[in-house]
Amino acid sequence: MNPESADALVCAFEDFDRDSSAKVAVLWGEGGAFCAGWDLKYCASLIKNPAELHSIDYPLDDRKAIPRGPLGPTRLELDKPVIAAVAGPAVAGGFELALWCDVRVMEQSAYFGVYCRRWGVPLVDGGTVRLPRIVGMGRALEIIITGRKKPADEALRLGVSEHVVPDGSPR
Repeated sequence: MNPESADALVCAFEDFDRDSSAKVAVLWGEGGAFCAGWDLKYCASLIKNPAELHSIDYPLDDRKAIPRGPLGPTRLELDKPVIAAVAGPAVAGGFELALWCDVRVMEQSAYFGVYCRRWGVPLVDGGTVRLPRIVGMGRALEIIITGRKKPADEALRLGVSEHVVPDGSPR
């Protein structure tokens, strides 16, 4: 995810929320992956001088009426449900994006993970709030601290996913 994609996703969800004929949204990723999080190559390209790291406008622009998170809509509060149709990886910020959704449906080969922790990158899109509400504090801490992959069957047992379906069928 990069800023342009995040902004486009926010606009799409705001349009969905205003559309009286739309009742539910399904969020899914192209190409066999839900979302692997923030585009780290893009982020690294912003750093010309490491001393200027503080000048990167990364997590949010609080001058906007509803600031967006790095992954886009994770700070929006919609009046209609959103279903995450998860294929492949939903890791790091992509996991947080899935947690923002009201319901998560995973393909059998899909998985969640807080892989960003492996490099010391914190969750910044609401994952530390949403995940404990969904699975409880102890399980959330284990998921966040270890950064261990959570396959669909385990995610279902933990309550992070509501349904597991055969590959190719969540949409």
